[in-house]
This record gives sequence, structure tokens and C-alpha cells, in this order.
Amino acid sequence: MSSAPLLSVGWTDHVTGRRGHLVVDRLVRGVASGGLRMREGCTAEEVAGLARGMTMKEALHYDPKGRYVPLGGAKGGIDCDPRSPEAYGVLVRFLRAMRPYVERFWTTGEDLGLTQDLVDRAVAEVGLVSSVQAVYPLLEDEAAARKRLADAFAIEVDGIGLDELVGGLGVAESVLVALDRADRAYSGTRVSVQGLGTMGGATARFLARARLRVVAVADVRGTIVNPDGLDVEALLAARDAHGAVDRAALRPGDREEPGDAWLGVEAEVLVPAAVSYAIDTGNQGRITARWIAEAANMPVLPEAEEALRARGVTVLPDVVVNSCTNAWWWWTLFGDIEADADQAFGRVRRAMRTLVDGMLDRAAADGTSPRAAAHALVEERLPQIAERYGWY
Repeated sequence: MSSAPLLSVGWTDHVTGRRGHLVVDRLVRGVASGGLRMREGCTAEEVAGLARGMTMKEALHYDPKGRYVPLGGAKGGIDCDPRSPEAYGVLVRFLRAMRPYVERFWTTGEDLGLTQDLVDRAVAEVGLVSSVQAVYPLLEDEAAARKRLADAFAIEVDGIGLDELVGGLGVAESVLVALDRADRAYSGTRVSVQGLGTMGGATARFLARARLRVVAVADVRGTIVNPDGLDVEALLAARDAHGAVDRAALRPGDREEPGDAWLGVEAEVLVPAAVSYAIDTGNQGRITARWIAEAANMPVLPEAEEALRARGVTVLPDVVVNSCTNAWWWWTLFGDIEADADQAFGRVRRAMRTLVDGMLDRAAADGTSPRAAAHALVEERLPQIAERYGWY
């Protein structure tokens, strides 16, 4: 797969001077898929890496028997603190500038720092039909498909939206596959999670419900630790819109530690679910976990991953582990599943069991890392997609 993206667009906000980026890595059937993130320090290089990851995620979910046909990969990013009073105005102006791309070939949605509700609000203010309207011409029955997706977004399961849960379920299922392969019991297996937003919160819920013990959770205010296990549901209920936990919800056995304490907590599983580049060569030595599940995009730097692998730590890569949020949108919109939580959860579990087992089997056979195995699987699928649907 060529390393150069198809299109890179830079943008400067005329009001604040904030910078934004759109990178389209590849188009399939003239369309690319990838969310829009907002964070202080977001760079064009970061967005390009994320766009390449989206190309891979789409290819990994290719099923020639399915209605959902993979799209190309893209990503948007805005260099702005999402908590800033100026953030929403910057978001609206960015989308206004990117309107031609959203109309024609970039389907987008929430990512780090942004919720889907906020994206939808800004999209409407700009005058766009939907953040995914570029895919509408590919649908057999647009009205039915849009209703199905809207109905799915309206579903809540125990107080959390289905759209927020599917990605974290995919991460949790990836961890469970790894534990199964190692004959490791779920009960008592300790987990440390960085980030309790959409992805981290849902991951923590599903791992706790599988009887794993969540012993640490980090947010922007620090790390909450309890070696006996945190009350995940209580913490989820005490979150604000950005995933920060109200400390009034802590129990007597919970303690507060510094923000980076989640790295070195005694745990078998580490779930970085917040920012990119969180684990580097300088801090990887603090990690005692046996498995790292990349719920965030690009949280482990390549050099750190090499050092971790040399120490026997398995990194389950983001392109597989966190791919189900994107896939669920398309399974629902194209009609592979209905607006139903049980169907969604069942599809996610089956898909992740197949993908993670296949990746780990390939890694074992080739003597490579899971990430290298995932790349190899992508390289095998891309020619099939290109031959059948077109690719550029």
C-alpha cells in the first residue's frame, strides 16, 4: 500500500488562528470514512497516521457476503482544546470550510474530544444534511437506512447510548480473546484504563461485567486506584461530557494518584483509551501488564512497542481493537444488522473473535507482532477490494 495519502488539506481559522487538517488516505467507490478529533497539539502528521489506520480498519472488516462494502480511509483533526470556550465556533468554521468534502466523499463523526451530538449540531448549523451524507448515494434505500441508523443512535443500554458502547465492546472482546488463548481466567485479572470517555468507559464496563477487576482509571484530573477493584458503574454515572469523574463519587477504598499512575499500576491488562502517543520509550519500562489493548488511536509509539515486545508484552493494535465503532455505523446503515442492541453486540463479538484470532494466529505463524500480522492481513484484502470496487 502506497505511503502517500491521496489528499491532504490544511486550514487556518480566520478568527482564532487555530489549525485544522483533513487527510484522505484512499477512496473506495469514491468515498472515505474517518472521524474528526479535536485536541490541543493535533498535527497534520497525526491526522495522516489516523487516516491510514482507517483504511486498514475498513479493509479488515471486508466481507464479500455482506451488504456493507468497505470505504476508503480518512481523518480530520483540529488543534484546539475541546474544553475551550472558543472550541465550538472553531468546529463550526472548520466544517464550513470542509463542507464540499463532507458533501461529496468524506464521511465523518465523533472522535477524541468530540461527541457525536456535538458534531451533529455543528453539521446542522453549517447546513449539511449529515456527517455521513457522502455515503447516501451508495445505499439501496436511503430513507430506510437513515431511519435505521437514527433508531440505533436512540437506543440506550443501562444509561449509555448504543453508539458509545459498541466500540468499547470490541476492545473488551479483544482482551477476552487474548486471555482465552493464554488460558487466563477472567475473574481476578486486573485492568488499568487510561481515559473514561466513550471508548474507555465502555471498555471498562464490559470488562467489569466479564468479571475482570478494574483497579485503575485515569482522567484529566488524575488516576483513581483501588487494588480491590473500582465500582465502574458508579464512575461512569459520575462522568462529565469529557469523561472526567466527579471525585464525590469515590468510595472510602478508592485513592487518587497522579495522572500517569495508570501506567505502573499492578495489572495484567493495560487499556490506553485517551490520547495518541501516550506510551513512549521513556515510560514503557514502568508497565507491568502482559497485554496492552489500544482502545485509543496510535497510543503506543513504534520504538516503545519494540521494547515492550522484547519484554514479553503483547500489544493488541488499534487498527483491529478499536475498529468496531466505525464498522457498527456501516453494518447498521447498509442493513447487515437492525437497530437492535442484541444484534449489534452479537455482531461485534463475532467480528472481533474472528479478527483477533486470525491476527494472533498469523503473528504466531509468521513470528511477528500482532500489528505486523494485521498489516499483512490488510495487504491481502486490499487487492480484492480494489479489483471489485475500485480504489484510488
